[in-house]
Amino acid sequence: MGKAKNTGPRPRLRRPGLRGWAGPGGGAWHYLDAPPEWRGTTVQVCGLWPYGAGSGTPMIGVPLGRDLSSGATVCCDPISWFQRAHLISNPSLFVLGQPGLGKSTVIRRMALGLAGYGVHPMVFGDLKPDYVDLVRAMGGQVITLGRGRGYLNVLDPGESRAAAERLTGEARRALVADARGRRLHMVSALITILRREPPSDREETILAAALRVLDERHDGTPVLGDLVEVLKAAPDTVRAVALDRGDIHRYQKITEELEGSLTGLLGEGRLGETFAQPTSEPMRLDRPVCFDVSSIDDSEELLQAAALLSCWSYGFGAVAAAQALADAGLEPQQHFFLVLDELWRVLRAGRGLVDRVDALTRLNRQRGVGMAMVTHTMKDLESLPTEEDRMKARGFVERAGMVITGGLPKEEMPRLTRVVDLSAIEQRIVTEWSTPPGWDTTAAAEAAPPGRGNFLIKVGGRPGIPLHVDLTRSELDVNDTNRLWTRQPAAR
Repeated sequence: MGKAKNTGPRPRLRRPGLRGWAGPGGGAWHYLDAPPEWRGTTVQVCGLWPYGAGSGTPMIGVPLGRDLSSGATVCCDPISWFQRAHLISNPSLFVLGQPGLGKSTVIRRMALGLAGYGVHPMVFGDLKPDYVDLVRAMGGQVITLGRGRGYLNVLDPGESRAAAERLTGEARRALVADARGRRLHMVSALITILRREPPSDREETILAAALRVLDERHDGTPVLGDLVEVLKAAPDTVRAVALDRGDIHRYQKITEELEGSLTGLLGEGRLGETFAQPTSEPMRLDRPVCFDVSSIDDSEELLQAAALLSCWSYGFGAVAAAQALADAGLEPQQHFFLVLDELWRVLRAGRGLVDRVDALTRLNRQRGVGMAMVTHTMKDLESLPTEEDRMKARGFVERAGMVITGGLPKEEMPRLTRVVDLSAIEQRIVTEWSTPPGWDTTAAAEAAPPGRGNFLIKVGGRPGIPLHVDLTRSELDVNDTNRLWTRQPAAR
């Protein structure tokens, strides 16, 4: 006979819970440590199934930091995301964030990483300075500008003249025309900064004609004083565009205000002689470059804006010349990462300067140039005097391939969301990062801001990537933006 089947309920096996055995004498634990994580390629970790998980953050570009949600490494820079990852359609970046939260740190990390990829960082105007030590550590060139410290001739074509001599045909004509246009834009911009309003259409036409005469009559590189002398000489071509009707007295009256503004740029005016003397140190294109304008005091707002704009014009001209030679097959192709910091200082210096910046910064995306624009808040762009200027300034953000924002106050969200698609959660995260720091009672000092080093990467309507940037020991040595306060006095 077979054995009778047991139809009763089976005894339930006792198993520990997720935190161990519960009850008296059990081993339940209230806190679970996060398991250690390692990152590897699919070849390296293929045998670890099912414990591997795919990363949701891009792994192409400069390693910036770790995702605040998953802890995964986040790699990001505008050139790699455009050229290799094809994540953005324009190799440009706009950075926003309150002071002291690390905007320049993000740019320095990208500059350092891109230098390792063979891209030359170019910092066109460093006011603090934030980038001088890094560029020097990379073996780059630091050009010092300021009253009595260095000069940048705004009529100096720089690399464009030597490049044009090596080119022929349409390529040469295009480069020469580009260099002439930049000079005209720069002289008009300096007049705008001096007057706080742009020159008239007639004055710009007179300037263009005078610059052409100057090129024909002057051997070598002219300066602003030579341009003033051309206006005083009243050549026929300049008088013709001035519409003086054959009356020299009428010509003098028409050009009097323009001549006065140019004379104010020769050393006696508010901008000093920084832009009226021969260029003290030509810019090189075979290494990282930083224009150090930190000697200009914050009280000299007009001089700061003029210095930044002059550096931008000179630098963009040199890069355009290098790319023209590369397009003609005369030089190897080079890639550049251009940094335009403290954008708000230039835009606020005078009505119409948005057009000057826009004309300078429109480089073709196929030219191998990545660009980063840095300012504090959208309010900097919304505070311009005319609605036309404000719309064009917002366009800088709208056209950027990506936007990286640090901590911002809550009042900034309506302005920012007009040009960047931020969800309610992303807005809350960004505003929380702007929380003021508390007091460290142990050290009797202010603690680090809670949002320092935290940033949100936004590309179009995609969800943002929140990350934290940690500096390596080597970076900390060239990352002290308060060196004047932390430097110890010499022993007596």
